[in-house]
Amino acid sequence: MLPPELPALPALTRAEGELIDRYLEVLDLVGRINPARSRDTYSGLRAAQALVTKSAALRDALNRMHTRGETEIHAATLARALRILDGERRAGRIAVPPKPPN
Repeated sequence: MLPPELPALPALTRAEGELIDRYLEVLDLVGRINPARSRDTYSGLRAAQALVTKSAALRDALNRMHTRGETEIHAATLARALRILDGERRAGRIAVPPKPPN
């Protein structure tokens, strides 16, 4: 049996696709650094070191969009793409976990 097929991504420009990819990479790294969810300092340190490079790539993606004249962000379309790419779960790793019941 095949796994269920994911919904199709909305039509994105190459620059928008790169923006989404770089954003999710940064999001994943910040989630790994989150001290409320970490297990050891080494993995957080490695993620923080990688964050420098990935943040620069995100900045460059936004700069390319702006330089190419793509000055408007189509938030609803990009939000749809983020949801399809599991952005909500990935963003949840940044938040402080809920307080356990007493």
